Amino acid sequence: MRSALALALLVLTTAVAAAPVPELKLLAEHPVDGMPSGNLSGLALCSGELWTVSDRDDGQLYRLDTRAPVWQAETVKIDVPPVPDSGLPWGLRVRNLAAAPLRGGDLDFEGITCDGAGNRYVVSETHAAVLHVPVEGAAQWLKISPLMVRQARASGMLLNFNALFEGIAVNPAGTQLWLAAERERRGLLRVSKQQSLWDCPDNCVVMSEGGAQQPPPQIPAGRGQHKDFSDLAFYQDKLFTLERMAYRICRRTPATGAVERCWSFANEALTEPRRYNTRFGNTEALALDEGGAWIGVDNGSHTRADGEQRPIVWRFAAPDGGWSATP
Repeated sequence: MRSALALALLVLTTAVAAAPVPELKLLAEHPVDGMPSGNLSGLALCSGELWTVSDRDDGQLYRLDTRAPVWQAETVKIDVPPVPDSGLPWGLRVRNLAAAPLRGGDLDFEGITCDGAGNRYVVSETHAAVLHVPVEGAAQWLKISPLMVRQARASGMLLNFNALFEGIAVNPAGTQLWLAAERERRGLLRVSKQQSLWDCPDNCVVMSEGGAQQPPPQIPAGRGQHKDFSDLAFYQDKLFTLERMAYRICRRTPATGAVERCWSFANEALTEPRRYNTRFGNTEALALDEGGAWIGVDNGSHTRADGEQRPIVWRFAAPDGGWSATP
């Protein structure tokens, strides 16, 4: 029975991958002022407001003022307690420690999400840990079972420096968390709240996959890159992955990570004025609502072809039929 189910999922995933990927329509483009370190690394829609993080800033989040075409990032300071040991091996911890002065921060915030009450959850890539920032009260690191990191590494994830957790999503009830391992191998993990501990009822690993993929046709003669995830969102009881090198958003089954449908944003992201002089993708942040998607661009130290040096947030219209549409 299990082998038959696995075969059916493989056939479904292969069929989805082979189907034409519809293009999303760009509605607006918003440069973001007020993030002096740049590196916009995550987006979350919390009680009607957009929040973001920078992987260069340890002690603060950003609330986005979206009332003008150029958005303003408003700094919200947080007191971050000492980080617990997540079970990462000594070698990775030492490399992360050595990189902190060069990067400008120790925590390397790479994703942010909110539950239905507006509580925020922020993932630290360097520590493979999740910071809970409640609407009221002090921020605290979640107590996550060390099984999560052990099982992730046993499945080939979290093995390489700067290729750990890149995205996070929570269900509205605030009882289940999904984390996206970035690359080499990429994958999805899930933990559930069990009183004060976040644990895995069965296996923490939802999916794990390696290999390379070719860039979209808008990049002629492009070299294949490692499959990757750069952010994660939970919407309408589905997971949505931002896939940086493929320039697409994919809807996935939360229990298995199987692809249900994908949408490309390559046509808009890869127009000549919006290109960066780098062979890697720059989209690192995703948030969804009924009307569409917000995709954030982490330009790092790169200047766009049109001279823009600030982080960017794009607003794309929802696809025909909405995010739950079937092919």
